[in-house]
Amino acid sequence: ASLSSVLVVVCCWLAAADLIAADPPSGFGRRLFSDSFERSEADPAREQPGNNWGTNSRSRAQGVKQVFLRDGALFIKMAAVADHGVSVTQDVAFDDAVIRMRFKLGEGDDLGINIADMQEASVHAGHICMPRIRLNRLEIRDLKTGRMRLDVRERAKAKQLTPADRKLLAASEQRFPLQLEANVWHTLEIRIIGDTMTVAIDGKAVGAFTSKGIDHPTKRRIRLAVNREAWVDDVEIYGPSEAAADSR
Repeated sequence: ASLSSVLVVVCCWLAAADLIAADPPSGFGRRLFSDSFERSEADPAREQPGNNWGTNSRSRAQGVKQVFLRDGALFIKMAAVADHGVSVTQDVAFDDAVIRMRFKLGEGDDLGINIADMQEASVHAGHICMPRIRLNRLEIRDLKTGRMRLDVRERAKAKQLTPADRKLLAASEQRFPLQLEANVWHTLEIRIIGDTMTVAIDGKAVGAFTSKGIDHPTKRRIRLAVNREAWVDDVEIYGPSEAAADSR
């Protein structure tokens, strides 16, 4: 191989490595979880994401495979028989945190990073808060005080929302316009500090939202929530450095 081609390969390898080996964000020096998906499925016919990831394919998609390890990344595709979006879960406990990953979406696709506490009895299925990304917009939702609060959810299902409920729902989420290119990799950073969630894509802040439920003291699970297709890679979760945590 020529020297130039060797240099290109080395530079590309270093760039990819930097995505998962990047310096921790300032004030968040404790890496709680990371996954670069550099592995293969032992049985390609079965769902085997590894590294303690779980899925809802058995309960929601009749066991049809919806989560795939491909080309060193995670590919998620909702099955035609599924009665719910795909949920790919990782149990990790945190309060304030920085969550990083890369993602890729096609036209009409979306990706939610659902943050949950399965021990929280006041909400449906542990839902606490979530950013959801589409190519043309970002939504940040406080699910704990909004649409997943049990009493509000039951009235919504019964189509009996009160004016106060509608006001609460409107105040519990916010949308921000985006113009993302389809079918290319983007970087994502979600920063949760107290009751504020800030989202940056490709190194630029694209939205921030403050709401009481975001400050839920112990988040215990993240879910990669997909309603069509999405690619995810280089997931990292950081907690505050000890000094920063002590000051909270």
